[in-house]
Amino acid sequence: MRVKVISKKEIFKGTIINLSVESVVLSEQKVDMECIQHPGGAAVVPLLSDDAVVLIKQYRYAIGATIWEIPAGRLEPGENPQDCAVRELEEEVGYKATEIIKLTDCYSAPAYCTEVISIFLATGLLPGKQLLDADEIIEVVTIPLAEAVAMVGRREITDAKTIVGLLLAQNRLMQGDKRYKS
Repeated sequence: MRVKVISKKEIFKGTIINLSVESVVLSEQKVDMECIQHPGGAAVVPLLSDDAVVLIKQYRYAIGATIWEIPAGRLEPGENPQDCAVRELEEEVGYKATEIIKLTDCYSAPAYCTEVISIFLATGLLPGKQLLDADEIIEVVTIPLAEAVAMVGRREITDAKTIVGLLLAQNRLMQGDKRYKS
């Protein structure tokens, strides 16, 4: 597909996102596209040796609700996704990992946002030090991975990155590859 950018106007510049309206030609049609630029993020599925997963229940202001999530955060300038995942694992749930494996990259909202979230599996967990940000209101909960996956099926876990991470972690375990177990 041929895409030609005619103009770009920045509408908003924030600390987390920027918003622009871009006039583009897509397949010979001129359209205006709203686009949120986001630095990207990383998320991590913390898996204990007994196949329990460490989740968080976090209040999210934008939706006015507390939801189940895997630890995650925004990339700092120049930070690679794996380092971000390791940082967020300790900051949000108080664990360090002896092994971290990339599961996938996924787009959070590709119709209008550039954010890519890299999702990792962390095993060999050791106690670290939890250090929450001022805007983080979270509860750390450890549950069997099978129960977390069942919660996805019951629509109790609705966060996209968490759903993807849990299902991919479960898939790794079902494949029987012992490298992915603590």
